[in-house]
Order: sequence, then structure tokens, then C-alpha cells
Amino acid sequence: MQFLDARRLTGPSLIFDGPGAVLDVACTTDEADSLLPVWKRHVLRMVAALGWTKPQFASRKLLGGVSMAFSAPIDALYTATEVNEWAWAASAAELRVPVEVPDFDETVAALKASVAEESNPRLMEMINEAKSRGTTLLWDDDEVSLGLGRGSETWPVRELPESVQWDRYSDVPVGIVTGTNGKTTTVRMALQIARLAGDNVGLCSTDWIAVNNDIIDRGDWSGPGGARTVLRQQNVDVAILESARGGLLRRGLGVEHARAALITNVAEDHLGDFGSQSLAELLEVKWIVSRAVRRSGQLILNADDALLRKKAADFDGSISWFSLNAESDFVQQRIVFGDTIFMLQGGELVRIQGGVTESICRSADIPLTLGGHARHNVANALAASALTSSLGYHLEDIREGLTRMGQGDNPGRCNIYTLGGVKVLVDFAHNPAAMQALFDMAEAIPARRRVLCFGQAGDRPDGLIREMTRNAWAIGLDRVIISELADYYRGRERGDVFAVMQDELMNCGADASQISHVELEIEALDAALEWAESGDLVIMLALASSDQIQQRLRALGAR
Repeated sequence: MQFLDARRLTGPSLIFDGPGAVLDVACTTDEADSLLPVWKRHVLRMVAALGWTKPQFASRKLLGGVSMAFSAPIDALYTATEVNEWAWAASAAELRVPVEVPDFDETVAALKASVAEESNPRLMEMINEAKSRGTTLLWDDDEVSLGLGRGSETWPVRELPESVQWDRYSDVPVGIVTGTNGKTTTVRMALQIARLAGDNVGLCSTDWIAVNNDIIDRGDWSGPGGARTVLRQQNVDVAILESARGGLLRRGLGVEHARAALITNVAEDHLGDFGSQSLAELLEVKWIVSRAVRRSGQLILNADDALLRKKAADFDGSISWFSLNAESDFVQQRIVFGDTIFMLQGGELVRIQGGVTESICRSADIPLTLGGHARHNVANALAASALTSSLGYHLEDIREGLTRMGQGDNPGRCNIYTLGGVKVLVDFAHNPAAMQALFDMAEAIPARRRVLCFGQAGDRPDGLIREMTRNAWAIGLDRVIISELADYYRGRERGDVFAVMQDELMNCGADASQISHVELEIEALDAALEWAESGDLVIMLALASSDQIQQRLRALGAR
């Protein structure tokens, strides 16, 4: 057995819905069976010594280990995490794992001091009253807020008001987006739709936090911290929240309730991390968002994803679907049952609701689909249509938003630049499903010759790297430039990933003269542009340097 992590749970999570502390341990199934009752007994012993009420317990056996959690007061979660760390040490020692166990009495004294420092009685009073009134309250280490967006007010967590005018606070519509691929493009499409409909839109994503096009902070804000920041902006009329796997696993959802929650798909990405070592485990992580719409609201699912179709059978709330395959048996079945479905029908995006078919627009009229060739962006447009419809927008609003959204509104995702007769396709695709979608689209773009600039992270297995390399070569490449970023070695030595990719390319029929090796993505771009001539296509997959690459292209005069 090995200790992995002890942390706070601040929202609905893989373990349970409320706040608490979770302990992750790497172990076998038999070891987990032995550990659970011992850990629970030690937690109860420490909780009793601290004078807390008896907590609720929950656990989840995962591939390679177990997650164990207990509920705790919101203003004592750091202390609860320390309780878990002590309980692990005490349990491990009892089970003959060589660890040092802190003295019980000394630990109790230290934890009581921690409880006193962390305690915030006024916060707990406000939480209880907000719950009784049905008012949304968001809290974190620094701030507490009532209401959402335009109907909210925020205070420092240690400067809470003694009295509150509860009738001042209200919520704005909230949409949550998760999935393996398409999240960021989908939330940007939804933003465009809502914005052109006249609303101020708050957005958090893997790229930034923004209200409309005003960026508040750059970086990966696809966790609960980004969600809270958006929902505290008093000029926000509607919020679109990207929720990625990492934040869902570590902290849980940033909100308890939403009007709509969308899962774009579930495919191989980040597999191997504790809690998401298989597609089945990854599905459970993504499925957390369904809790926000379980009692009210709309869950939106990809009807073309077999995992989501199967999982939906267990959901007792309301579901809408989107699909690229109008003729599939499942889609036709859902139409008969009266479900709401957004789908591609003969080159046209339509909504079928209550047996009535209504047109949205032609897929070729959506700029991001590149004339309909970018099928993955057709799927993203359907997903964004379903999401914004559930948030209350009309089909006219959706049509306007999709058809007026240009590549500049979706930087780094499926952007095509023109430079002196050379086309440059820039995208972020980095996992098998996303890369295959991009390769399919690139193959459909007319070109005299094609050069691909890409790389792979070292923590991917050789078999997967070879598969993606074969898929790339199959689109008809004339040259491949492989960048091998130091930050992406991830346990391998310099040149290891390149060697695997080079070997597979040559197995596919490439000549050594067609394969180049560079360190940086910007070097790959420069080499490709030096090689390319009018009529050629440069395919640039940017793992780490998308902004730098786009700046270079603009500086060169690319359109």
C-alpha cells in the first residue's frame, strides 16, 4: 500500500455530493478491503476527540487503489485533510506498512488548534440560511458570494455581513460543458450565440476566464475556481463553464445546480492517472456534471458515443441528444420516444422536438466547419445548439451565432491561414480521437503536397504513438517534422519518442529524407514554411506554443 494524496472535496465529486476530505491510496483490491474498516475506525476515533458529529463515509475502489472520504464542516476541511493523513498513518502501521505514526494526543492538540484557526461561524450561519431559503451560495478560501452573476454579491470570507438582504439575490442561467474533445470550441460557440442574442456571457475554459471578449485572466481555468470567478461577475447574464477532468477529480464541481450540462464525448486522453486509468473510470469522472441537472435542468449527450448511450440508461432526469448520424437506429428510436435531438440531416443542422423538425442552418454555412469538411466542428455546433437551446435561446439566435462566428473567434482550434499561396492549418489536437478528426479534415482540403508538424508526449504507450503516426501518414503526407519538447519527455529520454515515430513512419513507407527532428514547435513551423511552396498545406499541431505560432504567422503577413 502507498499513500497517494489527501485533499479537500469542495463540491459534488466522484465520491459524494457534499464537502469533505478524501484519501487516495494505491493498493490491491484485497488490501483495500483490509484498509477500509481500519481507516474508518481511526477517523472516528480522531473525530470523536475533536468533538465533531459522526461523519458520513464513502469509498470508491478504482484501478490500482481506493479513494476513501468522510464528510466534514466547510470551515474545517483543511483540518479534515490532516485527520485523513493521520488516519492513514495509523491504519498503515496497524496493517504493518512501515510508516511513522504521530503521537495521538499531540495530534489531537495540533488539530484542535487548526480547527480554532479555520473556524468561521458566520460562514456556517450563512450557508445554513442560504440553504433554507434556496439561495445559491459559493465559497472558497478567499471569498463568499450569494446569487450568481448579475444577481450576486461577494464578500471577503473573514468580513461577512451580520445581516443580509436575501431578496436581493438571484441566479443566472448556467451551462456546464465537459468531455474529452471539443469542450473549448463548444463553449466558444455557445458564447457567440448568447452574445449575439444580446446577453453578457461569462466563460471559463482551458484558455482563460472572460466576460464576452474581455479576458479577466489567462491560463487553464476549467476547474471550480474558474467557475466561481465567472459566477461572481456582476455584469454576467449567462455563464458557460468548461469543466475538465482534473478539476472534477481533485475538487468536484464548482456549482451544485445548473440549467444544462453537456458531455461532448468520452475518448482516450489522460488515461493512466489515478481515478481515470480506463475509459470506464474516465466516463464516471465526466458523468459528475449530470448531478447538477439531476433534479432540474437538461443533460445533453452525444448520441454517437456508445459509452454515453449506455450510461444514459441509469439517469432519471431529462436528456437531449446531438448526433452526426441521423440514420442510426438509436437516433431513430429516440425520435419515436419523443426526445429532443439536434442532428445533421442531409447537410443541414436540425432540431427535432416533440416530433417537429425545425431547421437551424446548413453545416457549410458555419465558418468553423470549413464548408462542412471539419466534421468534428459540425458535431461541436450541434452540441452548442443543444446547450444554448436548453439555456433558453431561440433557433434564430443559434443560427446567427453559428454562421457569424469566424476563425478569429476560436483561436488555436482548426484555424487555416494563407501565406503566399501556402495554407497553414493550426490546431490543438493532442489525443487519438481529436487527431483522427483533424487528419480526416486535412485530407479533404485540396493541396499539392502536405507536411505535418507534430509530436507526442512521452507518457503515451508506444502502441498508441505508433497508431497515431500511422493515421497521420495515411492522409497522404510528403514530409513530417517531429518536435520533441523537453516538457513532454515525461519519463523518457531525449530522442525516445522521435525514434518510435520515425520507425513507424518508415514502416509505413516513408523515406528517412522525408522525416525531420527539431526541439521546438516554432522550429517545426519555420522548417515547414521554408519547405512549402504555393499550393501546399502545412498541418501544425501545437501542444505548447499555439500563441507563439499564431503570432509568427501574423507577423509574416498570413491571413
